[in-house]
Amino acid sequence: MLAPGFADPVHDAQGTFRAVMDALARPGLVRPLAPFLAPPAPLTPELAAVALALTDADTPVWLDPALAEAADVAAYLRFHTGAPLTDDPARAAFALVRESRRCPPLGRFALGTPAYPDTSTTLVLALDTITDGQGLSLSGPGVRGTVRVAPGPLPDGFAAQCAENRADFPLGVDLILTAPGRVAGLPRSTTVTEA
Repeated sequence: MLAPGFADPVHDAQGTFRAVMDALARPGLVRPLAPFLAPPAPLTPELAAVALALTDADTPVWLDPALAEAADVAAYLRFHTGAPLTDDPARAAFALVRESRRCPPLGRFALGTPAYPDTSTTLVLALDTITDGQGLSLSGPGVRGTVRVAPGPLPDGFAAQCAENRADFPLGVDLILTAPGRVAGLPRSTTVTEA
């Protein structure tokens, strides 16, 4: 039996959308995200909420191996979003990553084009925690001074990958970081260094 989506599709999607947009507008600001979903494992409620709120039939989605191996996850996403699934990260509008440590390098995803930088991939990572404090130091648009945030676990060399991603601005990927009950954003315009 297929797991249900949002109990109140309009308001729940709006609430998730607002939390994600606030997080991307203010990098490093950890926002609450309580989707009250029970998607098929290993899809987390937060990954599911972002997918249900932001993807549709026009947004190809790439699933990391942990998610792609679960047939129930693909069926859930196809039914609730209509989003086509792709095996090629460079063709994805969104990428859902359950095992963040094993995320492919950011450069393997769509970076957009000079004429259409908005055709890049948005990565949505499932993390164990996102807290304020030591870990990453963020600066740039939407950040007053410097913000410190501690998301984890992250892929090896994550700050260096973010620096390479930012070097090609306005090209590059945007990242949405999720953890149980939380969401934070790292848009391509953010300078990320290890704190």
